[in-house]
Amino acid sequence: QELVEKYSEQLKAIPHVKKVQRVVCGGCLDFKISVALPAVSFPDWEAKKFEPEEEFLAALSEIEGVSMIETQTYTLMDV
Repeated sequence: QELVEKYSEQLKAIPHVKKVQRVVCGGCLDFKISVALPAVSFPDWEAKKFEPEEEFLAALSEIEGVSMIETQTYTLMDV
């Protein structure tokens, strides 16, 4: 959680960002950060290597007990 708080302003400052969410599974304790932005804004963020992803993942890997780190791109749609 401290790491999320440290990077929250940077994540919220991503151009055209709509939402930044933290998700934790109550059963297996998987921890996820979701950043939502319009599809048209995605290529620009991708070109910047999803900044600050690299720095965030490096800091995450330093936390004792973190056993696996993955990234994933997906789309969401309200139904």
